[in-house]
Amino acid sequence: MAGEISDNRGRGTASWHWPAVHPEARKFAAVSAVACVLSAIMGWSLLAWPLGILTYGICAFFRDPQRVTPRGDRLVVAPADGLITLIEKVIPPRELVMDDGSGTAGLGTTPVTRISIFMSVFDVHINRSPIAGTVTRVIYIPGKFMNADLDKASEENERQHILVDRGNGVMVGFTQIAGLVARRIVPFVKPGDIIGAGQRIGLIRFGSRVDVYLPEDTEPMVVLGQRTVAGETVLAEIGQAPMIEGVAQ
Repeated sequence: MAGEISDNRGRGTASWHWPAVHPEARKFAAVSAVACVLSAIMGWSLLAWPLGILTYGICAFFRDPQRVTPRGDRLVVAPADGLITLIEKVIPPRELVMDDGSGTAGLGTTPVTRISIFMSVFDVHINRSPIAGTVTRVIYIPGKFMNADLDKASEENERQHILVDRGNGVMVGFTQIAGLVARRIVPFVKPGDIIGAGQRIGLIRFGSRVDVYLPEDTEPMVVLGQRTVAGETVLAEIGQAPMIEGVAQ
């Protein structure tokens, strides 16, 4: 299915298949699997079963399913699977605003809408780009490992800021934030890379959050409490500010 074009008129194909496992899982799963096998050989079944379950859990955590990304120059798609826990007006982080010395522009200091997506350990942790364009910044900041669901985690936790320039002066910034269990943010891209909307840009190990900073005059097409699918859920349409309400049911 990778690379196939589908549309809302039925073009394309779709079928269920087992998701791939990202290579980052190999070393963790290998250690667990070897320990499981050795425990089974030694007859330590009380240890072998939990290790077998752990090996499965590691592979499940690092699963990397294919996604179908809606096409549209003005669409901003979700960079992460998870729960939308915050939608608020904020000034973007200084790392995305300040002059980084490269000569490339950053986001403005005008408050914009930030959408926070919380990922539990059960969610897919491969993150994807919300728009197509050129990566102009990838800035890693060491920090704490507080609960990623807290508002102050945006400023105090270990995090990585990424800025994508779509062209025509439109940029979208987003931040990968480590959480209580997460201990490593793994980037797949670097400044200068040209990426597509929905393309894999990195992962965060074991529970975390992603903040998306929408362009000015753009409001979300999602609501608090809604679940997102990375690379598929449309968060917003650039230049549009609809009023949308949701009903929990």
